[in-house]
Formats: sequence, structure tokens, C-alpha cells
Amino acid sequence: MAQLTAAKVKAVTEPGRYGDGAGLYLYVAPSGSKSWVQRIVVNGRRRDIGLGGYPTVGLAEARVQAAANRVVVSEGRDPVAEKRRPPKPTFKEAAHQVHQANLPRWRNAKHAAAWIRTLERFAFPAFGNMPVDQVTRADVLAVLTPIWGTLPETARRVRQRIRTVMRWAMAHGFVEYNVAGEAIEGALPPMPRVKDNLRALPYREVSEAFKIIEESRSSAAARLCLEFTVLTAARSGEARGALWSEINLDQSLWIVPPARMKGGLQHRVPLSTAALNVLTSARELQDGSGLVFPSPRRSGQPLSDMTLTKVLRDNGLAHLATVHGFRSTFRDWASETTSASHAAMELSLAHRVGSAVEQAYARSDLLEQRGELMEAWGSYVSSGDGSNSDTNVLG
Repeated sequence: MAQLTAAKVKAVTEPGRYGDGAGLYLYVAPSGSKSWVQRIVVNGRRRDIGLGGYPTVGLAEARVQAAANRVVVSEGRDPVAEKRRPPKPTFKEAAHQVHQANLPRWRNAKHAAAWIRTLERFAFPAFGNMPVDQVTRADVLAVLTPIWGTLPETARRVRQRIRTVMRWAMAHGFVEYNVAGEAIEGALPPMPRVKDNLRALPYREVSEAFKIIEESRSSAAARLCLEFTVLTAARSGEARGALWSEINLDQSLWIVPPARMKGGLQHRVPLSTAALNVLTSARELQDGSGLVFPSPRRSGQPLSDMTLTKVLRDNGLAHLATVHGFRSTFRDWASETTSASHAAMELSLAHRVGSAVEQAYARSDLLEQRGELMEAWGSYVSSGDGSNSDTNVLG
């Protein structure tokens, strides 16, 4: 088939189809209008792809478009589907879409405002107006490197939020990999590590963390067990092994037997309203084993020791706190914001108080005092009272 020429394309007026070779045709309609169509086989099916009308699209441009489509097909893709795909948003547009999508989940208005404000301050000036697929690792590093050592917590938040936006872009097919993810790990020096047993949230931020846990997609058993652990200031093993036979709902009391306590002594835990609400939800988990929080994977077995840590990790909290660290958070809160006695605070953590002689004569575990303290803690953690803090380190 002879190829068309620019002169012939311009001169032809007879209605019909005029081939240029390689599946490219000029269609002349009875009305005299002219348009380009490419006939091509996509996934075993013949497709006709419109390339635009003449003279807006000339012969040379039609050939370029046709060649590009043949490359797309040779790579196993569908040029028609790709044409229908919405245009790629800028990083700023993508960030605002992610922000809006998460607003119903974020109950803390301060956190929601801080999330987008961080990007407005650091990321938008650098590459906010770039299409997401044009943002490179170098662009991200140019934002992070100057603050990585001087403002480590801010830098961590900036990276986390850029990574979240780019993860959204990956999910929508706008980019192929996350330029703020593992791709830049080697270029950023490690931040100072904090020993696991010292990693605890400031008490002003525990309310927000608790909301994140409540709204997480972790298994119900893991999520509820972690909530119960926080609300009772218990050790992980005590909560994971909790039995319904230890719970007295009428007296709002959890009695942990000596065999399950670190100190080998029975521990009575007054249950707050918030903790009782968790137990109400946990009723649906019963599998006949008697466990309050049975493993969803191992019938009749308690949750593993890493399950609660995984909830923190999956929800972006593991670098801020350990499960055991919530006990420290409770202790700081009680000391700084309540008038509870030192003994009541320590006994709430199942710590021994006083010398051996004093312990021998102490006959009360201050259950009533501790009940008031735990009720106040449950209210503080679950009702948002901790959201008045001026600082917010949650990502």
C-alpha cells in the first residue's frame, strides 16, 4: 500500500478510506470532513482508535501517534484504556485528595489540620505543582535532608505523609513505585534509636493513639486486646491471657490469679466504663476456650506476644511507643494530672509499695482509690480529653 503524502491528504475530497500503511487510515466523510483512524490488534481483538481530525492533526503527527500506540501494544498494554485514564494529578492535588479521604477517619481536628499543613510547609514549595509521576527521589531528599538531623521528628512526619500520598498514587496507577519509600533508605542517616523498653507516648497524645487503634483494620481480637491493655495499664501477657472466669462484670473487677502475675501475687484490677465497653465488644469473640481475646488464627490459643506490637506497627505507632510503654504513659499521666496517692498509682501497675516490713503490714490494695483513678484514666484515653495538647507527633 502506497503511503499518503501531505499534499494528497490535503487534496483528497472523495469520501472513503485512504491507507497510509501499518494500520493508519485517513477517513473522508460524505460531508467532506477528514479524520485519522488506526486499526490495531489489542489482546487478540481488532480495535479502531481515533487519532483526531484533519487538519488539526496532520499526517506527520498521526504517524507519530500511531507509532506510539504500536509500542504500547507491544508492551502488552491497551492504548484505548490508557487514553481513558484520567490525567495524572499534581502532588498537591493528590495530597488534598488523600487528606479529604481521611478526614472522616480522623476525629482529632488538630491532627487533620497538621497533616496537610506539614506538606504545605515543606513539600508543596518544592514539588507541589509537579505531576506525581515526575516527583523523583532527589526531590524528596532535597526536602528531607536539611531537616533530617536538625528536626528529626518533623522530618519523620514529612516523609511519612509524602509516602502516604505516593502510596495513593501507586494504588491509582499514576506512579510505579514510591519515591519516599524504601528507595531512599540508604540516603538518610539513621535517627537515634530509643531502647524499646523506654519508648512511650507523652500522655497528651495517648488519646489520639487510642483512636487510631480503635479505627484500625487489625483483627478484632488484637485491636480489642490492645485497647484493654491500655485502659487497664496491664502487662501484655496478663491481658492476652485474660479469661472470662477472671472477670466479674457485676463488680467491674478483673482478678488476675498469682500464677499469671509477674510478682506471683493476685492482682485486682478495677474496670473503668471504657474497659467494660471493650469487654462487651469482646463477647463476640468467644470460641469456647474461655479466653477473652482468643487468637483468630489458632483456635483456643491466646494471641501471640508480637500480635499487639503488630497493631502498633501496622498503624504507624511502633516507632513512638511499645505496648509496655503505655504503662509508663499511664504513670506519667497519673502523677502529673491527678491527686492520687503514690501507693494507688504504683498498685495500679501491680508494683509493690514500701519496704518489706511495710508490705507485711499493708492489708489493703486501695481498690476504691484505684477504681476512681482507672475510671478517670479510661475517660481521658477514650473521650478525647488528651487532644488539648499543643504538640502532636502522630503521623
